Amino acid sequence: MAMARQTGFARQERAPLQNPMPLIPRWRFMTDEAKALTKRTAVSAGVVVLVLLVFRSLLPWLLVALAAYWIWKVVSKS
Repeated sequence: MAMARQTGFARQERAPLQNPMPLIPRWRFMTDEAKALTKRTAVSAGVVVLVLLVFRSLLPWLLVALAAYWIWKVVSKS
């Protein structure tokens, strides 16, 4: 009889998400100022990620445009 390999972790049965664990466990104990600061920080981080994604996709086009401009300047001088 083959024995099942144990990983050291007991398998837990999960209840349906009736009361999910909050992302920030102490949210209900935070002051209004702390909540506002947390929300602003999250929004700012989201905007930074979005801007980085947009600029990352536009960077090759900006480099091509810059190279074309330099070539145009060199050609138009002569």
